[in-house]
Amino acid sequence: MHDAMKSFVIHMTSSAARRPNAEWLCAHLPNAELFEAVNGKDPEQIADVQLFPGDLYRPRYPFPLRAAEIGVFESHRRIWRKMVDEKIDRAIITEDDLRIDPCRMSEALEMLEPIATEDHYIRIPVKQREEAALTLAKHNGLRLILPKVIGLQCVCQMVGRRAAERLLAVTTQIDRPVDTFLQMHWVTGQPILSLQGSGNQEVAQEIGGSTIQSSPPLADKLTREFKRAAYRRRLYQFPQHTAA
Repeated sequence: MHDAMKSFVIHMTSSAARRPNAEWLCAHLPNAELFEAVNGKDPEQIADVQLFPGDLYRPRYPFPLRAAEIGVFESHRRIWRKMVDEKIDRAIITEDDLRIDPCRMSEALEMLEPIATEDHYIRIPVKQREEAALTLAKHNGLRLILPKVIGLQCVCQMVGRRAAERLLAVTTQIDRPVDTFLQMHWVTGQPILSLQGSGNQEVAQEIGGSTIQSSPPLADKLTREFKRAAYRRRLYQFPQHTAA
């Protein structure tokens, strides 16, 4: 059923603690392979990335991009480019700290099989926080929705080739993390759907911790949370209304 589907697990070879989980994902996702993550700390690897300080779009992004966030964004862009260049119609793109329930994921993919097209970008998130603007399909506890406000994280998603092409075209310059940028459907022209109830989990803390998060001082953390809340309020002014 999933012969035409490819899977890419974003993994940095130097992350030895994450390697077993990455290989396990490759064994349990359709036609899967490891995809070398871009190292955002290596100037050569991000030489072609045009960076801006959060001011390309409104709302303005209030934080400087971290090296790890640049690497993650460029990793996704390289997979999107591979999909376009190699005419891969649909692909599952995951990060290497994902844990799936293989049976549940198989059920999720079977549900999406007659629905997902080359134009779709469907999140299969680990957090079930998104509020539905529309419910598009239901099956055995799985629910495909158009979220009013698109959730954060890019731990797992199914991406169509035309969606990848669309996103490539609008990301020649970047000023915020990839998940934050994908929330801006009015900029990307790409509706984002979300499949709830997949059983997906994030296991970064079990396999060496996050590659992005750090522990700032409390005062900095409070300031960051205040800015994040203000940014989120701005996003709520741009809800998704339609999946087409």
